[in-house]
Amino acid sequence: MHEPKTRATGATAHLGRTGFPHIVTPTGGALDIVTGASQPGFNPLDLLYASLAACMAMSARIAASRRGVLGAIHDIRAEVNGEKAAEEPSRIARFVVVLTIDGDIDAATKMAIAHEAEEICTVSNTLGSVPVLDMRLTE
Repeated sequence: MHEPKTRATGATAHLGRTGFPHIVTPTGGALDIVTGASQPGFNPLDLLYASLAACMAMSARIAASRRGVLGAIHDIRAEVNGEKAAEEPSRIARFVVVLTIDGDIDAATKMAIAHEAEEICTVSNTLGSVPVLDMRLTE
């Protein structure tokens, strides 16, 4: 029987007394974080939105493939932003996902792909639930 491929996941942020966080992944990915309002780059909220956008776009492509219409798709775009909660604690109260499917398929099929993508996407499923945050401190 074929064993499914797994990918090491996670991230580690390194931060000194000054400067910005540097993020690394177990697979060798690296990213520097910015915090200034006009600085180009990703801040922590951008990364959250980017994760949802990437997951929704990839999940829409999977859904289109499952429905046999992937060949009719030219482009899939997922734009994500959010609204911060007015009260404490600081958090995103609403995520807004705009999915654009450019292709030679009808509106009903596009809508079905969008709904299926939301069901497939691990990030949307996580954000739609209340995951456990297991905070630990090393000694």
